[in-house]
Amino acid sequence: MGEDRDYKGPEEASTQMIFRYFLVIFLITIFFVGKLLWPFMSILVLAFVLTGIFYPIYGFFAKKMRPAMSSLITCSIIFLVVFVPLVFLVGALSKEAYGLYVMGTDAAISQDLKELFQNSRIMERIQSVLANYDIKLGAEHLNRGLSELGGSVGLFLYEQVSTVASNVLRFVVNFALMLLVIFFLLMDGKKLISFLVELSPLPDDQDRKLMGKFHAMASVVLVVNGISGLIQGFLGGVVFAIFGLGSPFLWGFIMAILAFFPIVGIAVVFAPAAVYLFLKGRIAAGIFFIIFYLVVSSVIEYVVKPKLVGNKVKMHTLLVFLSILGGLKVFGILGIIYGPLVITAFLTLTDIYRASYETYIRKA
Repeated sequence: MGEDRDYKGPEEASTQMIFRYFLVIFLITIFFVGKLLWPFMSILVLAFVLTGIFYPIYGFFAKKMRPAMSSLITCSIIFLVVFVPLVFLVGALSKEAYGLYVMGTDAAISQDLKELFQNSRIMERIQSVLANYDIKLGAEHLNRGLSELGGSVGLFLYEQVSTVASNVLRFVVNFALMLLVIFFLLMDGKKLISFLVELSPLPDDQDRKLMGKFHAMASVVLVVNGISGLIQGFLGGVVFAIFGLGSPFLWGFIMAILAFFPIVGIAVVFAPAAVYLFLKGRIAAGIFFIIFYLVVSSVIEYVVKPKLVGNKVKMHTLLVFLSILGGLKVFGILGIIYGPLVITAFLTLTDIYRASYETYIRKA
């Protein structure tokens, strides 16, 4: 009986051989399609993310006019909201980032900084306390640390920005290509999703869950963190300008990026700035910086973000922090988006595995 069960007729064996042959050809074509699209992967990812963000605007216009015209209007809005500010940002940021890098690579102690450390009573007290533990902390040490930090931050930002600024034509072409992809995604995005769901061997509910998590994370990363980052960066830059601290535009941009990190945030910039003001003898300004940071960060993190995020994404704070940090290191500035998306895919697939396949694998 066992032999009868294992016996496969000529037709079944032929079908299996044909299927294997088809599978090999299909996988080869997938490989080459992926290789063809890989140079445009950043454009495609950003296009999918921006399509999800601006789709409600397209839906509003689609109720009153044809899909092509609605998509065209939506792409025009994306151009005005994203491209125009981005051009201004790249030009201004490139100059200030290079200035910060040059300043950081200069190891010589400026006269102003040297006098600051020598005449500061707070610095004298800190040095006397550290001397009890055989720790030396002088102006040279602090200047070297600040120089290395400023040089590293300035170089990273300059490399990211100069990549765009060095080839304006390529930047314009890539943005135009992204708008073209968004134009068709707005009209045919639902058809594409249905096609991918039908093509996937996973059950439809699992495919929908995975895509839903991606959309939720993308909207949270770009919309919620983007808006809160812009608010904190703008306010921080304004405060830097009011109190006469250098490169307010650059530091505002850095604070906008740091606002994506849920643990440290803009404290990385505001804490040293407050210490600098205290050492300069500007006690009132230093206290204002501390109070300003506490108020802004508290309102954003505990009032604004919870209302905007809601229950869209449930991810541990430390995991979000590490995903963004790792994404920046691997993918550059776009790692702010890629890092959380990779972690989201892993966590969603983990949930699907535990719900649907863990028991099956244990039995096998």
